[in-house]
Amino acid sequence: MTIDLADILAARRVIAGVAVRTPLVPSSHMSAVANQEFLMKLETAQPIGAFKLRGALNAVAAVPAGAPGVVCCSTGNHGRGIAHAARASGLRAVVCMSALVPQAKVDGIRALGGEVRIVGRSQDEAHEESVRLARDEGLVSIPPFDDPMVIAGQGTIGLEMLEDRPDLAAILVPLSGGGLAAGVALAARAIKPSIRVIGITMDRGAAMAESIRAGRPIEVDEVASLADSLGGGIGAHNRLTLSMCRDLLDDCVLVTEDEIYDAMQTLYFEDRMIAEGASVVGIAAMKAGRLPAFDGPVATILTGRNVDMAIFTDIVAGRGVALGDVQLKGRAYAA
Repeated sequence: MTIDLADILAARRVIAGVAVRTPLVPSSHMSAVANQEFLMKLETAQPIGAFKLRGALNAVAAVPAGAPGVVCCSTGNHGRGIAHAARASGLRAVVCMSALVPQAKVDGIRALGGEVRIVGRSQDEAHEESVRLARDEGLVSIPPFDDPMVIAGQGTIGLEMLEDRPDLAAILVPLSGGGLAAGVALAARAIKPSIRVIGITMDRGAAMAESIRAGRPIEVDEVASLADSLGGGIGAHNRLTLSMCRDLLDDCVLVTEDEIYDAMQTLYFEDRMIAEGASVVGIAAMKAGRLPAFDGPVATILTGRNVDMAIFTDIVAGRGVALGDVQLKGRAYAA
């Protein structure tokens, strides 16, 4: 099974008119931090508040006529995308999620007409339930990342970024199961082979980063994180994203929860934007000095805005945040 630029171009035609062509905007503050132009791709502007709409639309469009519905597992935003796309197509949508998913994301899926099943405390357990429903009820399974139609849909972000700024030297991509990173890297490298694409993720439960390092899918312990959208494993029988991320990413960089906390404050106070912890890992890596110097402009993707507002309010107010057995200390923002 292979994916190429033609698949991503086809996906763009499928999702046009529903998924938004989001802006790529500069951040003067982060440009000063990076000592080079720093841009942000605002996938927070999608109708569901996250980039996942792109892959979901492309995948749902390929569901055979007469199918009774679709099923997926999700840490939140893929489920939103599937529920949105399925409702527009008149299909039933069942979203399987673990108990670690914030309630705000569960509520968002239900508001879009999706049926939510809470199963276990890991993405793998939620995945097993989605497999059972596909088998027992005939629902069409749409994986959150390891699927050619999903990857091609997410890859349209890379097309837009290089069309808007052909001079980009690097793209910083939030990294989880790898659907976004694989699609963006494939599109970007097809258009500009010299570009550098770096995956960024949290340092606790970094399944894809550990799997690339090991050369095979690695099961990790899932823990509460400000970057909850980046949680979950990559699947024991990963078909596509592990090899694509291994071959197409220049590096995987890890950031701490404290660095994500700081980056969420930075985006809010300097650029007046609200975003999930997963969205700001590129900002976190740049501020923490984890990245090399780039010979030209660098861009990151703000992947979603569907944050738990109680936690977000605590962060911008400088209060402490509890993440399972970890307590992040509060601190007022300082530029």
